[in-house]
Amino acid sequence: MAFFMRRAASHSDAEDMTQELFAKLATAQGSPDNADAYIFQMAANLLRDRSRREKVRASYRASVHAGVGAGGGDLEPLDPARVLLGRESLGAVSDALRELPDRTRAIFLLFRLEGMKQSELAALYGVSVSAVQKHILKAMTHLTRRVRAGE
Repeated sequence: MAFFMRRAASHSDAEDMTQELFAKLATAQGSPDNADAYIFQMAANLLRDRSRREKVRASYRASVHAGVGAGGGDLEPLDPARVLLGRESLGAVSDALRELPDRTRAIFLLFRLEGMKQSELAALYGVSVSAVQKHILKAMTHLTRRVRAGE
């Protein structure tokens, strides 16, 4: 613990690395000739690994923030107006789903959200694959109309 305390950023980091070192020692095979040297080498390796991971994470965070700040990248800033629009859109889709007949809604949700195959749905509901496809098409048509009408 003292080894890590002199080199780590915080007390909790030193505790975490000490725990990680003990876990590695518990699973280590065989016994080394010089146990103290072995333990200190493992501790130094843990510090080195942690430093590398932190550099990678810092580099990633910097690239993400640079991309967002410059208007590039795939991430958009968390904007309250955008969050509200997203919730309203989700509410509209949810309302449109509730307007569907129960069986059509269930088949559509199982297909789209649960990833069930059309043949599995046909067997589950005792209908043909064609009937399942018609339910899915009916749901998609209804949702599309409702979302476009709300724009």
